[in-house]
Amino acid sequence: MSRSDKPTVVLVHGAFADASSFSEVTARLLARGLDVVVPAVPNRSLIGDAAYIASIVRQIPGPVVLVGHSYGGAVITVAGTEDNVTALVYLAGYALEKGESLGELQGRFPDSDLATALVYTPFPLEGSTETGTDVSVEADKFPAIFAADVDPRLAAVLAVSQRPLAAQAFADAAPAAAWKTKPSWGLVASADHTINPDVERYGYQRAGMTTVEVDSSHLVMLSHPERVVDLIEEAVRATSA
Repeated sequence: MSRSDKPTVVLVHGAFADASSFSEVTARLLARGLDVVVPAVPNRSLIGDAAYIASIVRQIPGPVVLVGHSYGGAVITVAGTEDNVTALVYLAGYALEKGESLGELQGRFPDSDLATALVYTPFPLEGSTETGTDVSVEADKFPAIFAADVDPRLAAVLAVSQRPLAAQAFADAAPAAAWKTKPSWGLVASADHTINPDVERYGYQRAGMTTVEVDSSHLVMLSHPERVVDLIEEAVRATSA
């Protein structure tokens, strides 16, 4: 395929993580000749984060396969309406309905272990005397909840280098649901203690996605990178014919 027709895979990280959470997947995709972009998500609000990712997507010449992990799934649900997005891939992610928030979707199901391990920290809002609230995970609980099958040394590093998510992101209602018009794939992490796997299953089934299940912790990209790459490549092939 010509350069203009070659898809770019855009990997969108979630809460409590950053672009390095895709390091194993990124290396494998590059080795297979795919173009990859791994932006840093601001993690400030669903609306703002989706607008930021959409702005990156718009500047990429040619088709884009948009991949979202965890909260990144909610982000690609909104940003995926960009014209050049040809496929969506959800990794242990939130597939929101239009008008639905993270809090609303999660509220339909029993809490995961994450609910009792969250830390709330105020942060200054630029141009305001008010403060926002950052949400992160207790560092000593992070490995078991987030990364139980990841190398313990790496999990310990991840625990103290979290990228928090502003509480506003849980309340924003998705203004669009790209899976209604874009072919979508979903991976359920069946041993997930961060998101109840039934939340993942419900969103994927509602969207009519092609779905796979992997016996994995929440950080499936680090513990089972080959399975993740296989799913991304399936989406690339299916939408590049």
